[in-house]
Amino acid sequence: MKQIRTEDAVGHVLCHDMTQILPSVTKDARFRKGHIVTAEDIPVLLSMGKEWLYVWERTPGMLHEDEAAERLRDLCQGANVRASAPREGKIELFSGIDGLLRVDRARLDAVNAIDELMIATRHGNTPVRAGDKLAGTRVIPLVIPEARLREAEAACGPEPLLSVKPFLLKTAGLVTTGSEIQKGLVTDSFTPVVVEKLRRYGIQVTMRRTPGDDRAAIAAAVRDFHTAGVDLVLCTGGMSVDPDDRTPGAIRDTGAEIVSYGAPVLPGAMFLLGYFADGVPVMGLPGCVMYAKTTIFDLLLPRVAAGEPVSAKEIKRLGHGGLCLGCPVCTWPNCGFGKGN
Repeated sequence: MKQIRTEDAVGHVLCHDMTQILPSVTKDARFRKGHIVTAEDIPVLLSMGKEWLYVWERTPGMLHEDEAAERLRDLCQGANVRASAPREGKIELFSGIDGLLRVDRARLDAVNAIDELMIATRHGNTPVRAGDKLAGTRVIPLVIPEARLREAEAACGPEPLLSVKPFLLKTAGLVTTGSEIQKGLVTDSFTPVVVEKLRRYGIQVTMRRTPGDDRAAIAAAVRDFHTAGVDLVLCTGGMSVDPDDRTPGAIRDTGAEIVSYGAPVLPGAMFLLGYFADGVPVMGLPGCVMYAKTTIFDLLLPRVAAGEPVSAKEIKRLGHGGLCLGCPVCTWPNCGFGKGN
């Protein structure tokens, strides 16, 4: 930092905020720390009584905070992610579409292990809407050695840390089990809930069947829907271990590979996920999906809707953070449910 005459400050970087007072109008920072002085700024600074300024003296190998923030932005900005202009060493990133936020946690941690810079993000594998804030980057000091940025770039590698995948699935077949539903003895309260949850991701139920509790009929409905070409097959109810709950066995009978029957998540412990050989997912939804505000279905549906395969290992890891507290006002995905990793 050095003191120079204001008239000689063009191209230099201010080291502190400079407040302008206009009586009965405003009192605010007219020029902020980190501002690069232009020729047009000189008359304004002189009118503020600033004949001398403290500025950063540029030296080789050092970067201004905004230049460094732009380098951090480039590490983050993947597909369907847009960025703000730099301000005071900070850049914010936003989603350009409705989709699934993907964050490479391991590489993010590697970048944040480097001193004097940071990247803060939302949790990955959560749904976002166009315009949602995804992340912020910040350089801690006013100036930073360029070597720090090179270190961050090496830790990150060539692929961006963030991306937003669009929701790809468009159609679903819905198998509503239960003899009481098939016979019209009770009102089907399950289907409207599932239809609404699917709608949020652009998925429409185009085929529906009510085969009762007959295992062969359930399996036949699932196979028929798959053969007809729907993007997703869902079975509601009949997921427990009671003798008359036939859905898990019926899904196995279709030839789909079962990724997991059961999950360390409450609500949703009796959830089933499988895939046909061509990648079409099939889910067995336990009864909690019908009455609980947020369940394992909400945790995994965004990933499935974006065409992301889900492994058994990933489902097992949901136990840490997998307990929904059933808050009176549900704020998911802006809460800790399903975000322990």
